[in-house]
Amino acid sequence: MGSTTGFLEVTRRERGYEPPSSRLKTWREFVLPLPPPELERQASRCMSCGIPFCHTGCPVNNLIPDWNDLTYRGDWRSALDVLHSTNNFPEFTGRVCPAPCEAACTLNINEAPVTIKTIECQIVDRGWEEGWISPQTPLAATGKSVAIVGSGPAGLACAQQLARAGHAVSVFEKNDRIGGLLRYGIPDFKMEKTLIDRRLDQMAAEGVSFHPSVHVGVDVSVADLLSQYDSIVLAGGAERPRDLDLPEHSLDGVHFAMDFLTQQNKRVAGDPESAAAPAGIISARDKHVVVIGGGDTGSDCIGTANRQGAASVTQLEIMPEPPVHENKALTWPNWPLKLRTSSSQEEGCERDFAVATRRAIGAEGRIEALECARLEWTRGPDGRLVMTEVEGGGFTLRADLVLLAMGFIGPHPEGVLEQAGVALDARGAVAANTEDYSTSRDRIFACGDMRRGQSLVVWAIREGRQCARAVDLALMGTSDLPR
Repeated sequence: MGSTTGFLEVTRRERGYEPPSSRLKTWREFVLPLPPPELERQASRCMSCGIPFCHTGCPVNNLIPDWNDLTYRGDWRSALDVLHSTNNFPEFTGRVCPAPCEAACTLNINEAPVTIKTIECQIVDRGWEEGWISPQTPLAATGKSVAIVGSGPAGLACAQQLARAGHAVSVFEKNDRIGGLLRYGIPDFKMEKTLIDRRLDQMAAEGVSFHPSVHVGVDVSVADLLSQYDSIVLAGGAERPRDLDLPEHSLDGVHFAMDFLTQQNKRVAGDPESAAAPAGIISARDKHVVVIGGGDTGSDCIGTANRQGAASVTQLEIMPEPPVHENKALTWPNWPLKLRTSSSQEEGCERDFAVATRRAIGAEGRIEALECARLEWTRGPDGRLVMTEVEGGGFTLRADLVLLAMGFIGPHPEGVLEQAGVALDARGAVAANTEDYSTSRDRIFACGDMRRGQSLVVWAIREGRQCARAVDLALMGTSDLPR
């Protein structure tokens, strides 16, 4: 513990943002890093608790007090080594992770946790700036080969770990660029794609081979991969979106969030509009946009719609509005349910809670409005929340573009899963435990959202790393890779 009184002497300070008036004009990141001396002061606030509760909130088991102390002492390079020992891609999590570690921080009892996410991000960003991050090639090749299906954070983390263990690793991605959700699900203003590209360069130098535009289950069969590789890892994500139960209609203007977000990411990457999805070009310009769903994906739709020049943006959430402050005595150090406002919501958005969407209204084949109903949530005899419509609570909301951002229900069952013939769990995800990550089929493993369902980038990285160790152990009988 570098500073025994830092948490008493230094006030919590977070990274700032460019003002909306400027950041809405670009697709660049707009977070303003802290000056290095101030970041070191922030790191001094870590109490180095005897029981580091921040560890309970971090899925990748980051050694948070260790790299906080090293940063406070000015030893940024050692801090980077400690950070990389548990997390392959801290520049991703330092941007898009909701930071459950901060919710679990002891100082969060007083609403002033250590700025863990900020410190993490600036350590790795400085590592890239200083040239401290370079390929880590294995000492020897094992002669074993692994095919990884899916290039999101789980697949990439698994691939990098296995390549560093000396295996020949090939990553297959159905999209035209590597990155999965990182590439096409997260807007550039939250995470610029050059961050992915430089990691891919590092991984290629470490021996990973990438195969974009190869849809396993369509362009190449699972049987072909099994004949060519010693093991297969299914890391394809949970891409099947939850649909809205509306009466049947044939109105244009209702789209899944990922179709909308993916198109914009392709525009930023320089792709022509002719590369739009089969649904056609989706634009929010001059439209009254309604986003249905209150999570991160819905927030990303808000920020994207505002940058495209939407006339208005309204976000609907079926659940009741959560409290502004949680009851710490009941929730800490667990992730609390409380009202959170994202940077995208701050840029311009009307938020409405406890609202159900009942019917789409339109004319000449285009949507014009949504018929909605206000809800009341009460607890039933078993303690569960019960939803009932408020009498006289119906209303109509103007809508030229409706974006469905209500989460994902699991992986697509057809194609790769059908051909693999692996057992699925009750949710439709691949059945595999978190000890050996093996499926019901010999030599086939699964990790990430395809195994656990929709989750966070940080959970995907954790599962990718743990799955890599399981595969290495299965192939070699022993493994030096960490869990």
